[in-house]
Amino acid sequence: MAVFVCGQHRTDYGHILLTSDNILHPPEKVTNTPSRGDGITAEDERDIKIVGCELIQSSGLLLKLPQVAMATAQIIFHRFYLVKSLVNHNYEHLAMAAIFLAAKIEEHPRRVRDVIKLFPPHSTSKGKKNHNAIRFYW
Repeated sequence: MAVFVCGQHRTDYGHILLTSDNILHPPEKVTNTPSRGDGITAEDERDIKIVGCELIQSSGLLLKLPQVAMATAQIIFHRFYLVKSLVNHNYEHLAMAAIFLAAKIEEHPRRVRDVIKLFPPHSTSKGKKNHNAIRFYW
């Protein structure tokens, strides 16, 4: 759409129309994710994403971030898994990275040390898995 601003002819690019016919991600991209290609069922994928978003929400509250930063982190989390598989990328690591990145994007930066302290260690110093770490989330 062409408009006149201060006597000059300019093209207006500032309007974006979003309707149910004009969505950001087509349904086939949402239903055929790389995780499903790697053998994860739709229910398991949904459950893991829910746990990841709850993890982002609780860590954002502990970091005293505004809700908009936590929502941004959850969007980053979901968009990442539209192109990458849950099999290859740990959801806890991504939740940590998403909350750190979203805090910076929304102008409420937190130190990396503060974000890392919120997440439980995944293994002991001897390399043994810590199976009690999941209790933090429930």
